[in-house]
Amino acid sequence: MVVETADGISRIRLNRPEAMNSLDLDLKTALLAALREAADDPTVRCVVLTGTGRAFCVGQDLKEHVRGLAQADHTLGTTVTEHYNPIVLLLATMNKPVIAALGGVAAGAGLSFALACDFRIAVEGAGLNTSFAGIALSCDSGSSWSLPRLVGTAKAKELLLMPRTVRADEALELGLLTKVVPADEFEAAVDDLAHRLANGPTLAYGSIRRAVAFSASAPLADALAHEADLMASTGASADHRIAVDAFLSKTKPTYTGT
Repeated sequence: MVVETADGISRIRLNRPEAMNSLDLDLKTALLAALREAADDPTVRCVVLTGTGRAFCVGQDLKEHVRGLAQADHTLGTTVTEHYNPIVLLLATMNKPVIAALGGVAAGAGLSFALACDFRIAVEGAGLNTSFAGIALSCDSGSSWSLPRLVGTAKAKELLLMPRTVRADEALELGLLTKVVPADEFEAAVDDLAHRLANGPTLAYGSIRRAVAFSASAPLADALAHEADLMASTGASADHRIAVDAFLSKTKPTYTGT
């Protein structure tokens, strides 16, 4: 795991290129800790999750899993509840925007992590695969929640029940990706978006992402009440005052993230 924080951006890099950034216990533990730190750090205003080498992340390290199967008390449910679920909750609900930068294949829990982010920028040639049914497993890490919301229930079932590699151009058409760029433009595209978000109204961004997540399964009246609470908190923020003053003076706002 490599974590670099600068200019309000925390870049969290999965760093097991020899294993296509598959998730062994050490990497899962480090990722969860890094996300918790980024979520709690007020100087971090945008998070970028990416991977080293030709893969973003191919999900669970199956070699480690096979060794675990020999233990009587081993279950995949344990790592789902202890690692994957809190990782996805942090990616989806921390009070700041999150970008998944896909420099290659994203599969299984790795794809689910990417789907929990706000933006997904992929390099041309990247591929997405749910993978779970291919090894006789149910889905995890929020894929049953995020996929139907992005592509609809019927397409989500197709991708989960009959896993295949969805190439970047098709994934873009399906709405699974935000943007696809050539390899030589990939880092610049991620960097441009990360800086734009880091320089924006962080509290408002976090409130919007939480409002969208809440309203996805809430009755209208509850969604309206939740929006009202978030509007009250952002309306009292320093950034809102800065935005209003900039609008009145016809200048560009410089947000503080508070």
